[in-house]
Amino acid sequence: MKIAILSDTHDNIWKLDKALDKTKSAEVLIHCGDLCSPFVIKHLGEAAHGRPLHIVWGNNDGDPLTICQIASQYSGILLHGQFAELELDGVRIAVNHYPEIARPLADSGHYDLVCYGHDHTAHESFNGQCILLNPGELMGLLGKTTFAWFDTQTRIVKFEEVK
Repeated sequence: MKIAILSDTHDNIWKLDKALDKTKSAEVLIHCGDLCSPFVIKHLGEAAHGRPLHIVWGNNDGDPLTICQIASQYSGILLHGQFAELELDGVRIAVNHYPEIARPLADSGHYDLVCYGHDHTAHESFNGQCILLNPGELMGLLGKTTFAWFDTQTRIVKFEEVK
């Protein structure tokens, strides 16, 4: 199974739309927080085309009520709050927004993949058998816009730049 992992959109719908165009082959989408404004959820919902889209809250997600109302119009969107615990194709996955929470989750031995965002820096490391992954940012604050692919069969991560 191919999973596309995104984070830290911060209202940059232009980069988000370019990234989502590249994720058409993904079977599942994950967003690690900081959508920011409610209008971003509409772009995500329309691009998902009913595929599962798992979203956790970031520290800059404003107007959660409207985000929830818009998300309810799309069958595939699953809003998890601050933390998501998933099992996809036999892979145990934890998703949150903060690296300081992600690191101990990766160390716990309970997960195969732990995804986070917040610091806008693409990162992959191994904590035993667990992959600790930050897909980077869609906002473009640090200059390089990226998201990540994760293949559940090979357990390989690939970063993709969005220009």
